[in-house]
Amino acid sequence: MYYQQTQTMEAIASHLGVSRSTVSRLLATARDEGIVRVSLHAPGARRAGDLQEEIAQSYGVAVHVVPSVPESTERERLDAVAAEGAALVQSLQQPDSVMGMAWGTTVAALVEAAEAKPVPGLAIVQLNGAINPQGSGLGYVSTVLAQAASSWGATVHLFPVPAFFDYPDTRDALWRERSVRQVLALQSRCRLAVFGVGAFDAEVPSHVYTSGYLSARDVHDLRSDGVVGDVCTTFLRADGSWDDVPLNARGSGPTPADLARIPRRVLVAAGPRKAAPLRAALLAGCATDVVVDEVTANRLVHLG
Repeated sequence: MYYQQTQTMEAIASHLGVSRSTVSRLLATARDEGIVRVSLHAPGARRAGDLQEEIAQSYGVAVHVVPSVPESTERERLDAVAAEGAALVQSLQQPDSVMGMAWGTTVAALVEAAEAKPVPGLAIVQLNGAINPQGSGLGYVSTVLAQAASSWGATVHLFPVPAFFDYPDTRDALWRERSVRQVLALQSRCRLAVFGVGAFDAEVPSHVYTSGYLSARDVHDLRSDGVVGDVCTTFLRADGSWDDVPLNARGSGPTPADLARIPRRVLVAAGPRKAAPLRAALLAGCATDVVVDEVTANRLVHLG
């Protein structure tokens, strides 16, 4: 009567033979229990379907916008996007194929949300190194990939190299080693890749910026160079450029050009502060498919 027929509380109280305060309390209980949900749409905000169409047309990608409710937390939005991303990835998996996975907060959430559904002959290869200057990091990644392997009945091929080398020459030398070349060759056979996008100040912190991979000087230099975030630990400027960012010469992750050789590339992102690096990743051609929450999608559209 209150929400659909727009009757006043006084009229409802009179009709039901109760006090106005009882009607108010019943309405409050209905909201608390989820019987009634109130959604606010700011002027100029677009709905999920409109956002999907606009982003798809602007960047030439398949888009999945996950609806958000105003009261949801950033972690809840991440979990919802991760669940949608996991479902998409599982629909794209093929028997006897190679899937590449980057590491990070979003991919870890996606793996956590995945259903146990074995894929015969599936191989998972780590796309970027994870060892930080303290010598740790590989354990975190191996745990995430082991969980993915358990859910999908896959074999895992780790990439046990630093996320960032101290010197470009060191990376080039290691890339000539047979054991490393075998992993790189497996990466080149990927038919599907899944990854997130990193941001300096994401609402749910991006792993690469909070776990000792970058020094304060690294962060300062990246920001000064116009970098807004990363994909697979390759740093991107706002316009999607990456090839002359100095730190990328020491990185172990695939570049946007490397990713472009993979037929299906699923990028999963949640949190409005990831809108700028998400746009950079799309301009760089990193993804064929994007899964994003409604709030971040709306921010992305406003960035143009």
